[in-house]
Amino acid sequence: MDIPGMIVSAQPILIAFGLKLLGAVVAYIVGRMLIGFASNLVVRLLERQKVEPTVIRYVGSIISVALNIVLVVAILGYFGVETTSFAALVAGLGIAVGAAWGGLLSNFAAGAFILVLRPFKVGDYVVAGDVEGTVQQIGLFSTTIDSPDNVQTMVGNAKIMNGTIKNFSHNAFRRVDLLAQIDHTVDPADAIRRLRDVLPKIPHVMAEPKPDVEILTFNERGPVLAVRPYCNTAHYWQVYFDANRAIRDTFGEAGYPAAEAHMHVRHVAQ
Repeated sequence: MDIPGMIVSAQPILIAFGLKLLGAVVAYIVGRMLIGFASNLVVRLLERQKVEPTVIRYVGSIISVALNIVLVVAILGYFGVETTSFAALVAGLGIAVGAAWGGLLSNFAAGAFILVLRPFKVGDYVVAGDVEGTVQQIGLFSTTIDSPDNVQTMVGNAKIMNGTIKNFSHNAFRRVDLLAQIDHTVDPADAIRRLRDVLPKIPHVMAEPKPDVEILTFNERGPVLAVRPYCNTAHYWQVYFDANRAIRDTFGEAGYPAAEAHMHVRHVAQ
């Protein structure tokens, strides 16, 4: 057996394999460095957006695992290993997991969007997912909202992101919409003047913008006034109740008659 000859003939193969192995090691090291850089970059961006630490860890782990799988598949392909079946297996596994956990994954993704886009925050008064109330917690899969009657409701984040979100706390103030019915015999201008004088005296009613009092419509009883004071969202319901009380007291002190609908019945002889 010509061992020296075999060694000589195997040298090109061994050298080529060694170079490939060295290249694979270098590619793995560089790839790991790039994966770490990409993961840290995403984490820093999420931290700047003040995303919850739990979400940051989840997103960082998902990115790291996915990129590491891509790196290993690429290195195996570099060595000539058939990676098509491996990639198909990973894709099939992903589809199976996605189908089994579709609802939770959609809620998780929606929760991440809520934390990044920040349509509302804890403490805001919102209408989200057809639920109205104060946001108590924004979780990975659901958002906890306390309704005005103190009922805690957990709404799936996917339902929130797929619907309309109203954030009543976003702006500095909001308008309280009330109606005041007066009788046909009452002078609307006098009623408007009286309400415009009394509304700014109600606690928490803003001086600017000034309260709106105008004739909104008419019905069988008489004119209907739109009474609209402005206040901070935190004082909305107190101003709502106080303004209703002020309307009743003001009309009572003015001696306005109660608005009545008069019905005339005619009897036709047969």
